[in-house]
Amino acid sequence: MTQLIRHDDKVASVRSMLQRLMPQMLLALPKHLTPERMFRVAMTAVQRTPELLECDPRSLAGAVLQASQLGLEPDGVLGAAYLIPFRNGKTGKREVQFLPGYKGLITLARRSGEISSIDARVVREGDKFKYAFGLNPVLEHVPAEHDGEAKPVTHAYAVIRLKDGGYQFDVLTVAEIKAIQAQSRAGTSGPWQTHFAEMAKKTALRRALKLAPMSVEAQRAVALDELAEAGVPQELEFQVDTHTGEIVEEASASGLQALTKELEAAQA
Repeated sequence: MTQLIRHDDKVASVRSMLQRLMPQMLLALPKHLTPERMFRVAMTAVQRTPELLECDPRSLAGAVLQASQLGLEPDGVLGAAYLIPFRNGKTGKREVQFLPGYKGLITLARRSGEISSIDARVVREGDKFKYAFGLNPVLEHVPAEHDGEAKPVTHAYAVIRLKDGGYQFDVLTVAEIKAIQAQSRAGTSGPWQTHFAEMAKKTALRRALKLAPMSVEAQRAVALDELAEAGVPQELEFQVDTHTGEIVEEASASGLQALTKELEAAQA
């Protein structure tokens, strides 16, 4: 009974904090989303993943504001974005990590106005699949007719077509994908376990997007995703006073510049 009361108290505390945060959401959100909608999505995510209640509330507030700025709903179901609990090895605290999803990256990539289409798929055992890079690149995929049971994934690839007629693609083997999964703090839980094919497609898409024209929002989402998969704690752009809902600190450099420095440090 005591545990149930404690849980209910934590839910009420998070609900109150997110309600105080709604004016900041209004400033960050694009026109197609409302603070009320983002509040409901965030509360649903918390109820679906109770571990978020054990995290530093400031990190939860920062992750929700990051999702708001990018215009991605972190519901963890439709594939736009996720809120992932993890333990920060530097601080020893449990924190919330914002993780863009496969569909979220596609949404942001299209905002550049220079991409005509994006496609990402997984290849499964039994499919006819051929690819080659170099001066005469080749990419051919003919899915096999399966009997309703999904076969194991062998590859994932992404194709980006530009409005000027050009295109580019990238391919990853399942071994490469699982190596990236193993580095990720969310590799043993969350979408890597429940939506492996979607995460495989997102990994291929993220790599292909590096050579494509992208909006600033898409660049930021890719950088955040790379940090997450590299196991590096995210320094989100927003530091929030959870009692007032006010932003008390923003990154001294631009958010994208700060993320770039984090990635460079991680690679070094």
